[in-house]
Amino acid sequence: MAKKLKTKASGGADVGGVDLTEVERLLAFMEKHGLEEFEYARGGVHIRLKKPGAPTMALPRAIVTAESAHAAPHAAAPAGHARAPEAPAVAADLHVIKSPIVGTFYASPSPDASPFVTAGSKVEAGQVLCIIEAMKLMNEIESDIAGELVQVYAENGKPVEYGEPLFGIRPSGKK
Repeated sequence: MAKKLKTKASGGADVGGVDLTEVERLLAFMEKHGLEEFEYARGGVHIRLKKPGAPTMALPRAIVTAESAHAAPHAAAPAGHARAPEAPAVAADLHVIKSPIVGTFYASPSPDASPFVTAGSKVEAGQVLCIIEAMKLMNEIESDIAGELVQVYAENGKPVEYGEPLFGIRPSGKK
């Protein structure tokens, strides 16, 4: 039996608390700005939109520790310091993990700790590779494949842009 859509006073259809007019506006926003993936949360509604065939990447997971709740454990990048990101040379056989957000790249969980991974490290799917700080939230970036970390493209403590290559991983079984 077909489910009837509730129509809101604003004229938009409402399905399960989701305003379809708002979703259409988000899709138009994605198209206008050339976004492959978009995540949106408002009230109790959480929407994740992804174009078909868009490459998958590790999603950030916000972590808040007692240390980060009071002060950022790493020094912030200088304000107003803009740089043009250079596209690093990427070998064709490498799987590239790209930054899913804009923020500051940290290779270790704290300034005095050793890096999560280094070139030559074996990594597993779901393993934390780095942290990207965005708006005082520490976002763990995880590997989406298992293999050997061949290249670290980002520099510790430096800003990274959305879509900027962070790591080059040779998938398990490839030489």
